Amino acid sequence: MPLSLKNKGTLFLTLAGFVLSFFGVVPVSAQVPSPALLVLEKSDDSLAIVDPASLKVVGRVPAGKDPHEVTASADGKLAYVSNYGGSQSVLKTISVVDLTAPKALAPIDLGPLRGAHGIEFADGKVWFTVETNKAIARYDPATQQVDWVMGTGQSRTHMLVFTKDLRKIFTSNVNSDTVSAIEQTSDGKGWTVTAIPVGKGPEGIDLSPDGREVWAANSGDGGVSIVEVSSKKVVQTLDVKTKHSNRLRFTPDGKLVLISDPAGNELVVVDAASRKERKRIHIGRNPQGIVVAPDGSRAYVALSGENKVAVLDLKTLEVIGQIATGNSPDGMTWVPGK
Repeated sequence: MPLSLKNKGTLFLTLAGFVLSFFGVVPVSAQVPSPALLVLEKSDDSLAIVDPASLKVVGRVPAGKDPHEVTASADGKLAYVSNYGGSQSVLKTISVVDLTAPKALAPIDLGPLRGAHGIEFADGKVWFTVETNKAIARYDPATQQVDWVMGTGQSRTHMLVFTKDLRKIFTSNVNSDTVSAIEQTSDGKGWTVTAIPVGKGPEGIDLSPDGREVWAANSGDGGVSIVEVSSKKVVQTLDVKTKHSNRLRFTPDGKLVLISDPAGNELVVVDAASRKERKRIHIGRNPQGIVVAPDGSRAYVALSGENKVAVLDLKTLEVIGQIATGNSPDGMTWVPGK
């Protein structure tokens, strides 16, 4: 019996899906899982959408040239991806992904700003570093304009974190060996910038959940500089013996700090209270980005050298699974469930 037009279409879609799966290409899913893990595949210029329950990639969306870091809007509808290109980049875009479709939208043109890297969403706006300009900036999706830029005067302003009230922002400045403290003035009309000397090559950075300390992982000397937020001074330096620290993340309860070491192929787990190493895990080749699930049950570590994401049980500190990704996974973010 000849196939109807409807059946022919169904057969075509089925065969197309089979062929795409056979060659390792995942078509875009009709619906993004809730919650979802977003993983940037740097060498593929794509964003992988992962179902944390099945540990499977359910879809991929183009993410612009050289995507490095990603954040999601508070409502989980949009993802924003920094298109980096290096510290002297000519790239001037932030890519945007509609997570409800999902599909790539028109990128944000940053005008004279170049080399976007660290990126976070807060208070309805997108905050990001721009290395070429030695600055941080803020984009307002409502007006579709960059509405604020603040220079740090430091080289390779790489990552950023901020306090919950957004009155204090901290950046890691890799080539200046500093952390910048950018604080809003008491009248709310201006900002001050303080360069805090830390160890060599600060890269990964995070704010403790209680808001009292900023920890900066120094890529060049195997140390972690602990900055007291109130005094804006380094109060302690830990020797965690990494070969090249890359990212640093607190667990939501503030008890553990996770540090990826791509040169040593390790994830170092530090007890935040005692400042002592809890465990050193040979996690896989070239670990990069780290995401911790909001409930503190699991951590996800991008293994750029293996095209996988390792899944770590934070209670046992054992690897309990892996997610197969595209080439060079790195920056990740978590999209909470609805």
